Amino acid sequence: MSSTPYKRKSVFALADCNNFYVSCERVFNPKLEGKPVIVLSNNDGCAVARSNEAKAIGIKMGAPVFKIGNIIQASGVQVLSSNYTLYADMSRRVAECLSQFADDIEIYSIDEAFLELTPFAGSDLTAYAHEIRDTVKKWTGIPVSVGIAESKTLAKIASRFAKKSEGVLNFCDNKDTDRILEKTEIEDVWGIGRKYSLYLRCYGIRNALHMKYADVNLIKRKMGVNLTGMIEELRGNACYPLESNPPPRKGIRASRTFCHEITDYNLLREALCTYTSRAAEKLRRQNSLAGLVTVFTATNRFQKESFRFRMESVRMPVSTNLTSEIMAGMQEGLKKIYQRGEKYKKAGIMLNEIVPEAQGQRVLFDRPDRGKREKLMKTFDAVNKKMGTDTLKYASAGLGEKQQWRTVFNRKSPAYTTDWGALPGVG
Repeated sequence: MSSTPYKRKSVFALADCNNFYVSCERVFNPKLEGKPVIVLSNNDGCAVARSNEAKAIGIKMGAPVFKIGNIIQASGVQVLSSNYTLYADMSRRVAECLSQFADDIEIYSIDEAFLELTPFAGSDLTAYAHEIRDTVKKWTGIPVSVGIAESKTLAKIASRFAKKSEGVLNFCDNKDTDRILEKTEIEDVWGIGRKYSLYLRCYGIRNALHMKYADVNLIKRKMGVNLTGMIEELRGNACYPLESNPPPRKGIRASRTFCHEITDYNLLREALCTYTSRAAEKLRRQNSLAGLVTVFTATNRFQKESFRFRMESVRMPVSTNLTSEIMAGMQEGLKKIYQRGEKYKKAGIMLNEIVPEAQGQRVLFDRPDRGKREKLMKTFDAVNKKMGTDTLKYASAGLGEKQQWRTVFNRKSPAYTTDWGALPGVG
């Protein structure tokens, strides 16, 4: 994040979808309303989303499902697998709705977006936030909380506390801001995290209010200039502008933990070809090329005596975003680290040395058909974007749907918004 302060007083809003995964499920299954609901991680392992009712009965974020079986049975908890296709499409719909309310918007995550409301600073921002909230609910069915403040950091805190009240909290017109900051633990401040919070607590800075009135020179001397911008943000001086066009990723990673251990080379290669295809698609989406491909494998980390992690990097002849070339590099690395008889529990690929497409350099003996391959990839991506992931895919990624390495989603709901066959019917 840039730390150059604005020259004028700014106003930001953060729209945060409430219990987003659960809310998406409830839009198409109203029977889930008012019931404890949890959504599970890949391979149906842990709770990654919880309804308020599920939180109230003591289910913690990240709780392994096998450890909360008694609570699930006793309280009638509705358990669902993650439906990422549905959530991504609902996120897009929410973003389109929010874009009606501000010229500048930053999609911060799948369930959060910043809006710049500076042009509306002279109007009733609280009423405007309620209008945003009501419209999103009406158009998409997703409940959102809106926090308004003169900096993104304060807006983030405001949205968090808005969930506990009427869904809107405006720090620009609130005399209790310091009281709310005092209730905000230092590790809950946007951008602080666990490592910084441990240092700050050593200096008696335990909450956002302490941070707001901290000695800037002390923080700068002990922890560098990064956190001085955070102090200014908590004082209502915007240092972090919206990132309407976020910078390209410097590294791209695609990996999965397998439901069952894999020993067969061909199955492992199929899985890695799938992950490679995903990573290459992300690379093309940000108009970048990668010069280094790293493949890694790991056995079960809970079996410490036999745990093995292996990694191999392959430098590409030229920086590329062509799936076939990146797959070739991945397979070259996989052959070097694969060990017959080893039981693999996780594998993945990383793309590094990423540069913009315009800066890609060719070599004298480069492929003469590169232009055709690039056009093929554009068509490949366009079809999958319109028709759904894996409508077109490489045969090396496997043609079946029940490979041993595939992530398990035994309780997955239908893809209501992206698959005609999954549309709910009226009996």
